[in-house]
Amino acid sequence: MHYLDNSATTRVCPEAAEAALQAMTVCFGNPSSTHTVGREAKKLLDSSRASVAKAVGCQPSELVFTSCGSESDNWALLSGAEYGRRKGRHIISSEAEHDAVRRSLDLLEERGFEVTRLKPDRTGAVPVDAVRTALREDTVLVSLMLVNNETGAITDIPGVSALLREAGSPALLHTDAVQAFLKIPFSPKSLGADLISISGHKVHAPKGIGALYIQGGLRLKPFVCGGGQEEGRRAGTEAMPAIAAFAAACEAAFPMLYENAGKMRLQRAEIIRRLQTDIPELQILGGGAPHILSLSLPGWRSEVLMNYLEAREVYVSKSSACKKGGRSHVLSAMGLNAKTIDGALRIGLSRYTDDDDIAALCLGLRDAYRSLAHR
Repeated sequence: MHYLDNSATTRVCPEAAEAALQAMTVCFGNPSSTHTVGREAKKLLDSSRASVAKAVGCQPSELVFTSCGSESDNWALLSGAEYGRRKGRHIISSEAEHDAVRRSLDLLEERGFEVTRLKPDRTGAVPVDAVRTALREDTVLVSLMLVNNETGAITDIPGVSALLREAGSPALLHTDAVQAFLKIPFSPKSLGADLISISGHKVHAPKGIGALYIQGGLRLKPFVCGGGQEEGRRAGTEAMPAIAAFAAACEAAFPMLYENAGKMRLQRAEIIRRLQTDIPELQILGGGAPHILSLSLPGWRSEVLMNYLEAREVYVSKSSACKKGGRSHVLSAMGLNAKTIDGALRIGLSRYTDDDDIAALCLGLRDAYRSLAHR
């Protein structure tokens, strides 16, 4: 099997699987229990939070565990907007965001907020100048993705942060960094962001675990209410197996971040080189991040290409997995024509991607092109 859909999800690494098993069978207590078993679980919770926080580049107290990146996005937007409601009701985001952000924006509009959705450039990134033009005195929240989940385009979040500071804006800055975490180096300080969403299953941890960085001193209204877990910020007994696995995945990947990114960047370039040689019509759609490659064979249907590759056990996608087969709103927002969008494929690399995977992909697409071209 040649799995190249790592932007949709990644396989769980051995370190994370072992950590989850230990948390389920050995250190299985409730971190809120005061007896010995509970205290051991609390130690595991604290050490896990410290490991993930180290990878993020923040203090453990600034990191709250969630169920996924979508919950982190929902919480950041819905509570972030309410946090600034007395100062204004204007929000800036873009047309290229993940649906977790887009649907949150729809809900905020129903609650009386005004949303400016900026168009991305031809790479899928959002220009800082576009934010500057849209910024108003009553802007209370800016939410822009760091690495676009479909094209890999990198938006200049530090530049947006600098703009907000220069303008003296009270707006909170949120970035969905789900596709950036442990793929490109960043920290809250380098980004200048108040809120950062991350997810475990994009970095070889299990599905069902994420986190939200909340800048120290910023008290957001809880999104999940109930008990006093997570220092009263998110109710619900902590999902310790997933949390421990998330920490283990971070511990395994963080020390190798630059090395893994460099390897994937070379692999991405090699794919482009080989495919451009074999397929003259090939188009590269945006990009910037080392692990995501969006390309198109205009005139060919992406579903047909995917089926051809799947028959060879090569797995890619056509856009975000959350779209469930729908046309990409990101590529549409970039101004691409229907023929290009309908022939688009997204290739997602990981630190486990090897030369055999690259060769299988390139040979598969070459053969698919030659086969379909003669029909």
